[in-house]
Amino acid sequence: MSRWCAFPTSADPAAHLRAVGAEPLVDNGGYALGLLDGPGTAAGPFTAGVLTAVGEVTLFNTAELRARLGTGAPPPGSPDGLLLLHLYERFGLPGVAAADGMFALGVTDGPDLVLIRDHVGARTLFHARAAAGWAASTSLRALRRWPALRTGLHLPAVRDFLTFAYLPGRDTLLRGVHEVLPGRCVRLRPDGTSSEETYWEPAELIDDRPAAEHALALRALLEQAVSRRLPQGEPVAVLLSGGIDSSLVTALAAELHDHPVRTYSISFGDTAPNELGYSGLVAAHCGTEHRVLTVPGATVAARLADTVGLLDSPVGDPLTVPNALLAEAVAADGATVALNGEGGDPVFGGPKNLPMLIFELFRSDPDPDARARAYIDSYRKCHADLPALLTPDTLAALESAPGPAAHVAPYLRQGRMSTLLNQLLHVNLRTKGAHHILTKVERLTAASGIEGRAPLFDRAVIDRAFATPPALKLAGTSEKWILKESVRDLLPATVVDRPKSGMRVPVQQWLDGPLRDLGHDLLLSGDRGLFREETVRGWLRGEGALLPRQGGKLWLVLSLELWLRSFDVGGPVG
Repeated sequence: MSRWCAFPTSADPAAHLRAVGAEPLVDNGGYALGLLDGPGTAAGPFTAGVLTAVGEVTLFNTAELRARLGTGAPPPGSPDGLLLLHLYERFGLPGVAAADGMFALGVTDGPDLVLIRDHVGARTLFHARAAAGWAASTSLRALRRWPALRTGLHLPAVRDFLTFAYLPGRDTLLRGVHEVLPGRCVRLRPDGTSSEETYWEPAELIDDRPAAEHALALRALLEQAVSRRLPQGEPVAVLLSGGIDSSLVTALAAELHDHPVRTYSISFGDTAPNELGYSGLVAAHCGTEHRVLTVPGATVAARLADTVGLLDSPVGDPLTVPNALLAEAVAADGATVALNGEGGDPVFGGPKNLPMLIFELFRSDPDPDARARAYIDSYRKCHADLPALLTPDTLAALESAPGPAAHVAPYLRQGRMSTLLNQLLHVNLRTKGAHHILTKVERLTAASGIEGRAPLFDRAVIDRAFATPPALKLAGTSEKWILKESVRDLLPATVVDRPKSGMRVPVQQWLDGPLRDLGHDLLLSGDRGLFREETVRGWLRGEGALLPRQGGKLWLVLSLELWLRSFDVGGPVG
């Protein structure tokens, strides 16, 4: 298992690679490419013409891509990274756009370093600039170790994280380190300049065919997406919650795979609400080998710090430890691929869009950015609490920085998408999908040596979703209607038609129980200068709200603190 790092610089690039823990694979004096130990699938070097590359590349439509290249295709059995490089060398970014997969590729093109990230963001990719030159890596931790980079805590990213529960754009928590956005190509030049090109962005090309035809077209694409992601010659795992998204992936895998399908569900014990009745029903209906993992709060407390440290950017999701445990169970059972149902909500219109639709119905504010502010409010994380949560010095330092709404406002204006629902899906796909869902799944599964694959984030499936009239995605009060109709024959009606409830995670119980000491020790230490102690202490006592929402807020603050400690990031002036 490995990740990659690249240093295009004139100041002994191989030495910079070794400083971050990598061994050079290529070193011509002007740049160096190398691999790092750690969770990932990095490989290389690959060459095509005058180009050289390293990457983490998994492609799902290799037959189509090889046909596109014709006689110029690399030999059968060649690494996917070599195939992707040949596509870029021959066709440029349109060749990359034709690929369906998970990839982060670094290409040396003369003196420049070209960084390419997959369409939806399944693999991560970062870059930074210091006096010594550029650096890029699929590992943020590697860049943190670069002695030439004088970095510290990036305060606007702290505010963004507390607002969204993830980082929604290019910024990271490390000052001067940036993430390549999905569907983008970034060119880093020796003179310190850079440029960005977009090679794929969802487009609203609404097709007015009858609903039944839309359902049939979507069904064919779903079957293709699942089939392409099934491992050859071995069992496949599916992470099964019991909701429609993971259930349809399970049903299609059971129908299409010629090896056993193993399903995995989570329980938090007999006293916590769960969906085990539904996941068990789906497993029995599809004939899978089903396993339920019980995750006690004590295990979450014991594993939380290490799990948070696996993530390149923190995710304020209390399912991180359970997700990691599921990946470990899959690996222990001998599977190398785990499918999941992630993507149904951001691609087809889940219930999180309803607050925004209601806001639009009643809003009186004509300001074009009113939608963006309402979108931020709909997250119901810590945004409204920031004046009371952050210290006066922190708030003063943030006064001139663009606010969190700047990340979503461009998607919520007329232009890219004409309908509000599609605007909401677009922003969900490009923010939460890319920077929370996919990256969390990829890093936590890679840590156990398996690949997490998300068929509902398939590029063709996304294109079909944006060609579907909004009234077929949100039909009255039925969310994801067209998705449900496309698989109605595969699953029991009780699964297809039940309302979404989501995983009920007992965060408050954990914070009051096995995580109590850790939470108090970390959050009341008062040595970082970010948070007002009296606010945090009041949340720990459950003060200040009629509804018990402090648990979710404390989880964000605790996750942030654990991540900063794992990456050895100091306070605002660190």
